[in-house]
Amino acid sequence: MADSSGLFDLSGKVALVTGGSRGLGRAMVLAFAQAGADVIIASRKLATCEATAAEVRQATGRRALPVACHVGHWGQVEALAETAYKEFGRVDVLVNNAGMSPLYDRIENVTEDLWDKVLDVNLKGPFRLTAMVGARMAAGAGGSIIMVSSTSAIRPTANVIPYAAAKAAVNAMTEGFARAFGPSVRVNCIMPGPFLTDISKAWDLEAFRERARTTMALGRGGEPEEVVGAALYFASSASSFTTGAVLGIHGGAA
Repeated sequence: MADSSGLFDLSGKVALVTGGSRGLGRAMVLAFAQAGADVIIASRKLATCEATAAEVRQATGRRALPVACHVGHWGQVEALAETAYKEFGRVDVLVNNAGMSPLYDRIENVTEDLWDKVLDVNLKGPFRLTAMVGARMAAGAGGSIIMVSSTSAIRPTANVIPYAAAKAAVNAMTEGFARAFGPSVRVNCIMPGPFLTDISKAWDLEAFRERARTTMALGRGGEPEEVVGAALYFASSASSFTTGAVLGIHGGAA
């Protein structure tokens, strides 16, 4: 009988997470460190990255490197990849988690600037970072890349059309990159539904809870820690025969 006790072990691995200082990204960073990985925490604000890095060191004793990076800027993404390899010599797990979805009142009022910002952060940045890190993984010891899209990619509402378009493209990129970098690099995608992160503070939570009771099979939004199981699965050898997959984590949202 095969020993499955070490399936989710990340000892000796290095994980890079964009948008890693809060919400789902922070939950994944902490989980990877608890599983034995050293972590690189990237987001726009260095102070929040430093705070999460300190939390990682205190809780797990793992190395944690905070890096300021706006993933919507090609040059900053390239600098992030270079920093990761300079400091650690390798990246075994990459999570493209950073994202944004600005509000707009009417679709005809979406400006070119808003469109470009949404596509830059949600699509252009993940493409470039995956291309750079994935190529190095494929030339080396392999690795795992985890995209993060959204249920908006397949069930868009009227108020997130640019974001939904970008996330639908992320789903498509997942399979394309899986073919580009296989067999030594696995590329998969987590497709979250509504999670109660700090972003949800801007919601009408009472209205959301009422709607969730009738439109979601589990009747509620997700907690950030509930993304951890999928992240560890894709990051580790537990998913050794899984690539090009998009996994919905949405509480059975209709």
